[in-house]
Amino acid sequence: MPSGQSRTLSDIVSVAKDKYEESVLKLIQPNRLPQHIAIIMDGNGRWALSRHMPRIFGHRAGMETVRRTLQAARDIGIEFVTLYAFSAENWSRPKPEISALMHLLQEYLRKEVDELDSSNVKLLTIGNISKLPSYAKRELDCAIERLSKNDGQKLVLALNYGSRDEIITVAKRIGTMVANGEIKPDRINFKTIEDNLYTKGIPDPDLLIRTSGELRISNFLLWQMAYTEFYITETLWPDFSRVEFFKAVLEYQKRDRRFGCVKASS
Repeated sequence: MPSGQSRTLSDIVSVAKDKYEESVLKLIQPNRLPQHIAIIMDGNGRWALSRHMPRIFGHRAGMETVRRTLQAARDIGIEFVTLYAFSAENWSRPKPEISALMHLLQEYLRKEVDELDSSNVKLLTIGNISKLPSYAKRELDCAIERLSKNDGQKLVLALNYGSRDEIITVAKRIGTMVANGEIKPDRINFKTIEDNLYTKGIPDPDLLIRTSGELRISNFLLWQMAYTEFYITETLWPDFSRVEFFKAVLEYQKRDRRFGCVKASS
C-alpha cells in the first residue's frame, strides 16, 4: 500500500484473515496428514434460498468453494480429494435443477482444466457416469484424458454415485465370477470386494468433511468409510473457507485412530 494512503476496513479485515490463516496453518503437523479427504458438499440450495435466490445460484457459488478447497488441499499436500458431486438419488430433483447441475459440471471442467493441469492434478471418477448427459460426459472424458499423465493430487468426482448401487454391482460381478468358475465362494475376501469397487486403487478416506450440519452420510462410500474420521460443520458449502478446511485437518490430527484395536497398556 502506498505511503500515506489510509487503510480501508476491507484491507484491515483481509490482513487479519491472512494472519489468522497463517497461524492455523502453523499448527498442522505435516507428518500426520490424512492421505485421502472425502467431502459431502451440502447446503448450496439453503445458502441460495436464504438470499432469496434460486437454488442454482448456490450451486454456482459452490464452484468457487471447490476451487479454493482443492487449492488448500494442495497447499498442505493432501494426495486424494473425493467430492460427492452428484448422487444416484439426485436424479429425483426437479429436471431444471438437474439440467443446471450437469451444465455447471461441464462449465467447471471447461474452465478449470488448465489450472488443474498446471497444478499436476489427475482426475478420476466413481459412479455410473454412462448415464450422464452426452455433453457432460464428453467434457468429463476430455478432462480425464487431458489430465491422465499427471501424478500429483488426485481429484475424484463422485458422479451418479450411490454406495448401495456400487455394492450391488460388486455382488453381481463376483456372482458372475463364481458362476464362470473363476473363483470359489469360500475364496471371496476383502480384497475380492475392494478389487471390484468403483474405488479400486483409491485408498479409503481418512477424513470425511460434511458441510451444513447434517448428521448422515447419504449413501456415500459405505464400505470405504468403515474407519473414516468425521468432521461435521454447520457452515453451508458456499461459505466453507480455507481456514475451516485447515481446522478440519487439525481436528483429524487430534483423533486417536485405532481401527478397532486397543493399545496395550504400559
